[in-house]
Amino acid sequence: MENIALIESFSEFKDDKLIDRVTLMAILEDVFRSALKKKFGDDDNFDIIVNPDKGDLEIWRNRVVVADGEVLEPNQEISLSEARKIEPDFEVGEDVSEEVKLVDLGRRAILALRQNLISKIHEHDNTIIYKQFKDLVGEIYTAEVHHIRHRAVILLDDDGNEIILPKEKQIPSDFFRKGDSVRGVVDSVELKGAKPTIIMSRSSPAFLEKLFEQEIPEVFDGLITVKKVVRIPGEKAKVAVDSYDDRIDPVGACVGMKGSRIHGIVRELGNENIDVINYTNNLQLYITRALSPARVTSIKINEETKRAEVILKPEEVSKAIGRGGHNIRLAGQLTGYEIDVFREGAEEDVELSEFTDEIEGWIIQEFSKAGLDTAKSILEQDVEDLVKRTDLEEETIRDVIRILREEFEE
Repeated sequence: MENIALIESFSEFKDDKLIDRVTLMAILEDVFRSALKKKFGDDDNFDIIVNPDKGDLEIWRNRVVVADGEVLEPNQEISLSEARKIEPDFEVGEDVSEEVKLVDLGRRAILALRQNLISKIHEHDNTIIYKQFKDLVGEIYTAEVHHIRHRAVILLDDDGNEIILPKEKQIPSDFFRKGDSVRGVVDSVELKGAKPTIIMSRSSPAFLEKLFEQEIPEVFDGLITVKKVVRIPGEKAKVAVDSYDDRIDPVGACVGMKGSRIHGIVRELGNENIDVINYTNNLQLYITRALSPARVTSIKINEETKRAEVILKPEEVSKAIGRGGHNIRLAGQLTGYEIDVFREGAEEDVELSEFTDEIEGWIIQEFSKAGLDTAKSILEQDVEDLVKRTDLEEETIRDVIRILREEFEE
């Protein structure tokens, strides 16, 4: 009865950890064998009988009967007189099976056994969680904010699994409170020590791709394929889409009437500006579309160096480059080409770097960051636009414009 009572007390783990009875019994046998090996030095001559249906367990030790005074291995052998206490008709050379009660192992051994069992079940549980989330990498997952740390948000799912959303994998505008429901993709899963570390990402291009699958039925059904996604999280994204069915307009289907379909995605991503373009194998057309909303005049492509020289009208240049250079950077990532922008009539222009005697280097660098690297590119802009596109003061910009007009328009 001692065995049965103890096994019944262990059954709580089955309920707490959602571990099936057969697996629990296999772990029990392994744990008991470890305890037997520790007490008797070997467990080869023990039979452990586990009954998953009843939830009970029996331990039997098998020994060979030897003559009195000739016992060399107490765990393997039993003297004739001791054997006859179990059953009076035993003879030398016969096998004796004797049940081992848990109380025979000692109270300390039973406590250690219980700790070992807890450890094994946790280990099994963590392995199951690791495998479960490993299969979910790249998929959207929802969890609730449990608490907020300086460098990460700690989430809990419905099963109580801890999920980490690091600061660098959040969208810059993200703001969470305890209890908020958060969506993201499972970015990675690592088994560090015994506990799996599950990382969520909201800044990954995969998150945007999966949102397209969730929100746009044609993408979910496979009628429209998302060919590539590139993002500057919270700022701007470009998504190339295609369809094998000529009757379907992939861009129109993704955006929806007056942006109705893509609006929910934009809101989820903190009002990230999303450009959806038609994918094509025609490289020139693909680069042209990637630079949208700018209108390209002509393109010269070098496939060996993976560079493209794009000629645009002066008023289109700022559109091609975009605020903070986001548009041209994403277009390059989307197409896989380094894109150089040139204005029509650029031969009449002067590089800003030629004004280093009159303009300080750090100011030239600030303009360059915004894609403004020639005199004309600055003179064509309003002062207000230049203030928005750079980190320069209005007074500094006006001084630069005065210098350029004096030097360039002489």
